[in-house]
Amino acid sequence: MAALGPFEPAPALAVAVSGGADSMALAFLARDWAQARGGAVTALTVDHRLRPEAGREARWVRRALAKEGIGHRALVWREGADGTRANLQARARVARYRLLSDWCRAHGVLHLLTAHHQDDQAETFLLRLGRGSGAFGLAGMAALAERPHFRLLRPLLELPGKDLRAALSRAGQEWIEDPSNADPAFARVRVRRALPGLQAAGLGPARIAETTARLGGDRRVLEGSVARLLARAASPDPAGFVRLDRAEFLDAPRPAGLRALARVLGAVGGAEYAPRFERLARLYDEIAGPCRARTLGGCTIRPSRGGALLVCREPAAQEAPVAVSGPGSMIWDRRFLVRLSRVKGAGSNVRARYTLAPLGRAGWMAIKADVPGYAGRPGNRPRSLPAQVRAGLPALRRAGRVVEVPHLGYRRSGAGVGTLTIAEARPLPPEPLAGAVFGVAGSVSGG
Repeated sequence: MAALGPFEPAPALAVAVSGGADSMALAFLARDWAQARGGAVTALTVDHRLRPEAGREARWVRRALAKEGIGHRALVWREGADGTRANLQARARVARYRLLSDWCRAHGVLHLLTAHHQDDQAETFLLRLGRGSGAFGLAGMAALAERPHFRLLRPLLELPGKDLRAALSRAGQEWIEDPSNADPAFARVRVRRALPGLQAAGLGPARIAETTARLGGDRRVLEGSVARLLARAASPDPAGFVRLDRAEFLDAPRPAGLRALARVLGAVGGAEYAPRFERLARLYDEIAGPCRARTLGGCTIRPSRGGALLVCREPAAQEAPVAVSGPGSMIWDRRFLVRLSRVKGAGSNVRARYTLAPLGRAGWMAIKADVPGYAGRPGNRPRSLPAQVRAGLPALRRAGRVVEVPHLGYRRSGAGVGTLTIAEARPLPPEPLAGAVFGVAGSVSGG
């Protein structure tokens, strides 16, 4: 933990605990570390609702940790019971981190610990090797990763999983064995089963960990080049799109350009992981050729004025409308942090039903006719935005009618007091662009 600091006095830690041996061991280790510094630990268990016994297991974790003085919260993924098996592990992983992130943000916890260890790092390396990843991917999981509201810490990466199990056994502590960890339908399980054979050939988890550590050093050097390139070539906008200086972008060394392109796609498209290397490299080469619109990673990349490239959200990839009922914050379309509040005054309509959805072309045509509505947000005037960007903006609707689009400076005339309003809507990229900072709606800031 010392290498992952600094930490505040009396640090508050959140620990992801599934009930397996690794996460149970981490919970006890983190408890001891935090208590020695006057802090505390809260264990978070995500119930994916993928197995009937999942809820019972979460309750077992709560009881086991309560005996050791560790607080516990269960977080439920309600979409996990829809029966859809396609890409199940990836969807569950994304949901898990979203739920953990939301809890940390809501409770002001700055450090989230996960129990990934040396064996997990080896499996990740082999999986990414099979996908053709470059130095960034093959460097594996980082021990410390900055997130918008907290730091993701993996303090056990240098420890073999067998050591964690041995420690629990010596302490007489039980754990849960997840049957999905032995299901060969999942690629990670197949890789795990291949590791003993690789170990015999001298390619075990410890040797792979040494390789990822060296690649991690190379990754840090390349990150500096990527940051400098983005500072020169990328112009992010608070409406959630990026303009790329095509000439500056293509003049950079290819490895830096590929990584910078992946970073921009991640920021605009909201995807947790970069596209496969082959697709990314093909897009990079196409950008260098004749200009035409392309799509990748939930983004559309198209030529813009002055030889620039416009990277914006792909309409077909946007999330479905979301029902909203009251004040609060949410992450919309995996890329905007939206904060809702109520217009104060008498005659509030607290029962009105609202949705948050992309504006779309029909929504734009409707608000064009409502010129007085632009007076609803003092100091703002309609922004001139590319049509595709405008269509993908977050719009608050009531009874099917657009009430507010803050990025256009619009609030419907006669919307009334007591109604919901978007107090803030700002891009929230999973991996912020280095050297360039998105601003909140109505302002632009750059690095």
